[in-house]
Amino acid sequence: MDKRLGKGLDALIAETGESKIKEKVEKIKLNDIVPNPFQPRKQFAEKGMEDLVNSLKEKGIIQPILVRPSGKLFELVAGERRWRAAQELNLEDIPAIVRSDIDDAASLELSLIENIQREELNPIEEARAYKELIDQFEYNLDKVGLMMGKNKTTISNSIRLLALSGDIKQKIEEGKISTGHAKALLALSNEYKRSKIAKLIEQKSLSVRETENLINTINLPKKRAKKFKSPEIAGVEEELRHKLGTKVNISQGKKRGKIEIQYFSDEDRERLIKFLLSG
Repeated sequence: MDKRLGKGLDALIAETGESKIKEKVEKIKLNDIVPNPFQPRKQFAEKGMEDLVNSLKEKGIIQPILVRPSGKLFELVAGERRWRAAQELNLEDIPAIVRSDIDDAASLELSLIENIQREELNPIEEARAYKELIDQFEYNLDKVGLMMGKNKTTISNSIRLLALSGDIKQKIEEGKISTGHAKALLALSNEYKRSKIAKLIEQKSLSVRETENLINTINLPKKRAKKFKSPEIAGVEEELRHKLGTKVNISQGKKRGKIEIQYFSDEDRERLIKFLLSG
């Protein structure tokens, strides 16, 4: 069970910030609310919004949104779909919980958790949110993983999707290719080949397995050129991969060789350097 996600958003809101503030629901004018600049979700499906508008029209807004003061206005923290739906219905105000103890990092964290709990983020939006937590708010992979109930390798692999070209990321966001397809494409170093395979996936409805087989075929000449790797070297590689939490390759020559350790972000690089120097 995810230690963070399993608690539900209400419990997480209560944990945010050091002070214990008694929460109360207030009525806030819609015009006094501005969007959350840290909202990781950029796309809102029309059908889902239409269903929500119809639901609120029939039953009203049962769950309040969460906001924080922003000058004379209020900034959304969680509940943007409800706020948008209320605008569609031309409502004058909306029930909200006002919290002044939520900083920028906590605002992004709560928005991210809310969306992931409801499975509303596409893989690229999720990856961007993880990267923002790391780049803007100095989270590390361990902290993000603990927050999301995932191991740091999963978080790192998610962030790797951002290395793909814009056209491929757009296909992922639009659901035209899956995360599994995207991870397979990362095995190709050539950007042009990645783009060509991505188009094939969409045109031919290739499965992830078919995509992996195709990419393995493309990479086969390079693999055949590699020298035989002894079981001992392969075992050491595997042990290092497990210990470092990243890809490791050992190339062995007659008298010399090299050990390659891969990293996928600035934070990942610093983590590895710190680990190596600590020994």
